[in-house]
Amino acid sequence: MLVSKHNEIVSIPEIYSLEDFMANPPDGMEWVDEQLVEKTGMTLKHSEIQFNIGFYWRSYINSNQQGGKVYTEVPCRTYKQGRRPDVAYLTPELVTEFGDVPTLPQSFPLIAEIVSPTDLAEELFLKAQEYLQSGCEEVWLVFPESRLVFVMTDNQVLVFKAGDVVSTQKVLLGFSVAVDELLG
Repeated sequence: MLVSKHNEIVSIPEIYSLEDFMANPPDGMEWVDEQLVEKTGMTLKHSEIQFNIGFYWRSYINSNQQGGKVYTEVPCRTYKQGRRPDVAYLTPELVTEFGDVPTLPQSFPLIAEIVSPTDLAEELFLKAQEYLQSGCEEVWLVFPESRLVFVMTDNQVLVFKAGDVVSTQKVLLGFSVAVDELLG
C-alpha cells in the first residue's frame, strides 16, 4: 500500500484489521474507525511539550527508583482502536509482561495527549474516555495555547491553569510540576 506522507510516497504493509495494525503498526499512524489515519498537526511547541512531559515523568521514576518506562508515540490498543499517545508511562509489572510486543494490547496506565492546532476538543475528550475504558487510569490533556492541563480519571476531571502545579492522581503518585514549566 502506498501512502502520501508529507509530500513523499511511503510504502506501508497492507493493514486490513486492528489485528494487522497490532502486529505491524506503521510509524505515525493510528487505526481509527477501521482505517489507517496519519497523526498530523505536530508543531514545534507540541514537540517541546511532549519532550517536557516525557522528561519530567522519566526523571521522577528514576529519582524515586519507581521503575517502569516512559514512551512517546508508541502504539497501543484500546477496546476498538489502535492509538499512539503523545506520551505514555508503563508500570514495571506491565513492562515485564508486555515489554517486547509491537503494540501494547491495552491502554497505558498514564497517558498525555497534547492538543495540536488541528485537533477538535470534543474528539480529544472522546479519545481520553476511550483510553480510560481500555485500562488507562489517568489521562492528561494538554492545551498549549490556552495554557490548561485537564487531568482525567474514571471518576473526576481536574483542570490546572497557568500558575498552578499539576499533579498525578492515580499513577506516579507524588509527581507534580508547574504548568508554566511544563508548557515552556
